[in-house]
Amino acid sequence: MRTMKKVLTLILSGALLIGLLAGCTSNETTTDPNSNADDQNTASNPITVISREDGSGTRGAFIELFGIEQEDANGETVDMTTTSAEITNNTSVMMTSVAGNPSAIGYISLGSLDETQVKALNIDGVAATVENINNGTYPVSRPFNIATGATVSDVAQDFINFILSKEGQAVVTDNKYIAVNDAAESFVSDGSSGQIAVGGSSSVSPVMEKLIEAYKSVNPNASIDLQTSDSTSGMTGAMDGTFAIGMASRELKDEEAAQLTGTAIALDGIAVIVNPANTIDELSMDQIKSIYVGDITDWGDLA
Repeated sequence: MRTMKKVLTLILSGALLIGLLAGCTSNETTTDPNSNADDQNTASNPITVISREDGSGTRGAFIELFGIEQEDANGETVDMTTTSAEITNNTSVMMTSVAGNPSAIGYISLGSLDETQVKALNIDGVAATVENINNGTYPVSRPFNIATGATVSDVAQDFINFILSKEGQAVVTDNKYIAVNDAAESFVSDGSSGQIAVGGSSSVSPVMEKLIEAYKSVNPNASIDLQTSDSTSGMTGAMDGTFAIGMASRELKDEEAAQLTGTAIALDGIAVIVNPANTIDELSMDQIKSIYVGDITDWGDLA
């Protein structure tokens, strides 16, 4: 009898232990080692639209090329960018803003594109590359212009001559922009000395910095101060004499062209960018326009 009780006790104890173990197992959470909480899929999230500030040449070219700039009932040209858009004031801030937001969309100079931070979308099936701008298949490009007033100093003219020379245009292509003159002649400096200020577009500024460095290596007598802001400020500065040379990442407006001499120094594409986590690789011109005027507001509508 005692033996039977011991057997029953052992059986009950074993059953209780198995039950406890089963309960513990059922409460455990299984973690997929391949899952990543930071890996966000933007396929069904609201779109964060990011644009440039008023006065930006890149914004001016972007809204014109995509048809976001439209005439109102009075015949006035109006920028129809959605009022919900976040505004950045230069190229680098635009890129870091998109890089830090999986739901964001923005646009930058192709020459400034850093694909370790953001992803450039194909537009109408065409990749944003220098080759595709050259062959005319990529639909979004604009000139980089410099502008001068009625009086141009010797050192400013010598620098302009360098920019348009074989050596200057090589600097343009070396920095992922497109030269405006593949048959330019070699540069010979006249040795002009003096100090000038060059200012304007934050899109033009990176290649202008490289041009200044290269020019000073052949004419150390020149001193050039580069000031980065936006295209409108660059043109205003050239008109009022603040800048010997103004920079614009767009065509000059009629009122600017009436007072300034504009010169194209390079051609650049505009890359439409998203966060690398975004699963979308391509949009049409019409879809991008619809996003920026606020007609499409969710990535799920584009899947």
